[in-house]
Amino acid sequence: MRFDGRAPDEKRTVSIETDFVHTAYGSCLIATGNTRVICTASVEEAVPPFLKGKGQGWVTAEYAMLPASTTERKKRDGIKKDGRSVEIQRLIGRALRQAVDLNALGERTITLDCDVLEADGGTRTASITGAMVALTCAAERLVREKKLPISPIVHQVAAVSAGVIDDVPCLDLCYQEDSHAQVDMNFVMNEKGEFIELQGTGEGRAFTAKELDTLTEYGAKGIRELMDAQREALGERAAHIAPKPLLLVATGNEHKLRELQEMFRDFYTLAPMTAAGFFGPIDEDADTFAGNAAIKAEAVCRATGYPAIGDDSGLEVDALDGEPGVMSARYAGEHGNDEANNDLLLSRMEGKENRSCAFRCALALKIPGQDTIIAEGRCPGTLLTERRGTGGFGYDPLFLYEPMNKTYAEMNQAEKNQVSHRFRAAEKMREIMRGMHNS
Repeated sequence: MRFDGRAPDEKRTVSIETDFVHTAYGSCLIATGNTRVICTASVEEAVPPFLKGKGQGWVTAEYAMLPASTTERKKRDGIKKDGRSVEIQRLIGRALRQAVDLNALGERTITLDCDVLEADGGTRTASITGAMVALTCAAERLVREKKLPISPIVHQVAAVSAGVIDDVPCLDLCYQEDSHAQVDMNFVMNEKGEFIELQGTGEGRAFTAKELDTLTEYGAKGIRELMDAQREALGERAAHIAPKPLLLVATGNEHKLRELQEMFRDFYTLAPMTAAGFFGPIDEDADTFAGNAAIKAEAVCRATGYPAIGDDSGLEVDALDGEPGVMSARYAGEHGNDEANNDLLLSRMEGKENRSCAFRCALALKIPGQDTIIAEGRCPGTLLTERRGTGGFGYDPLFLYEPMNKTYAEMNQAEKNQVSHRFRAAEKMREIMRGMHNS
């Protein structure tokens, strides 16, 4: 029987409270058993001298045990830290640098501070596990504030201890166990089950290959459970751990961006072109939707170096010989003035009996070094004589999709995404993407 009644392969109860320190870029309070650590992430728009001008960032860490973290007051570190603290903070820094694409981080430094409130064994492993959460919170904020187009986190990292107690391999040692362990080990691993760091010492005796295999099995199990706890604590922010490849959307239209994000989330992380520092302008001077979509995607890809998708869409009315067509967004003269565009269209359709029309969409995907790919979609409908519905944008209130007897503006987003011209073009593009991913 273990000191606290756990099974040999059972980790201590873990809890993670995010945003524990509101002034930090990212933070959490992690508790593993009675060990509690505050982990914060601070962001500095600069790098150490040895990295200046190299276009990459840096992740580093500091670690300290607060005076009351142990039963006997621990003296605060002075200018010169004690050797154990230096060793642990170097371990934390090494471990978390494995989680980040430093080139994608850009020339900025993220410092992870791990301060132990209460020490009951496993402070270094709890610090690594908590620092991963604080780091992810900071990455999400960098993206949200448009300082980065996509999270630079490429791996999830967690750590746990293990050891041999009275000749029994055990997971996640508390202080009473750690203080008389025959063998002491620390595992730092990523989500693939790969080792980032493995520290093992026969403190009371040497250990066998069989014991090492058992400890490794326990360590991997514990880390999987800790990673589940990390993701549960992060909630939606967990999507910023190893996100799908970045695809810039060549538009400033938030409605289009949200629709495309929903349609391509299985393949890419979509972000507006402005997230990569591109604000245009783009001259859309082609006479087809496909031509304009290609112009947009190619311009953004050329300027940023990232893959880009361009969308050009509009309404074609049969009685007006296809107007407004490629001029849909600026039909009345001012780009994006939906009210004026709808008014002009209604006035030109006065007295006309043929109300058939169709929305058309062309999507262009440009990947650096590859030819531009085009996919097109069309949704037929009827042009109403007055607006219906309050949702959507553009000509949505006038466009009746007869199978549902609803205008685009009366549909919710899920309904529209199942029938729209953009959905139909996206279906074709997704099929092309599947082929690319499978080849």
